[in-house]
Amino acid sequence: MEALSENFGWIEIVFTALVAFGFGGYQYWSVSREIERDKQAKRDAESSGSAGHAVGEHELDDR
Repeated sequence: MEALSENFGWIEIVFTALVAFGFGGYQYWSVSREIERDKQAKRDAESSGSAGHAVGEHELDDR
């Protein structure tokens, strides 16, 4: 047990680093996924040729 207690600092450092890198990796994955969804939505809106708003919502729709 004495050999283990001498390494508690390293164990804490490794555990904290794993948690921090895990959280950072999750954030990177989540943000990348959200950016891709936004890009896809923009491509879909551009390809549909619509003005990007509901019919009747804009004054030019009344013409």
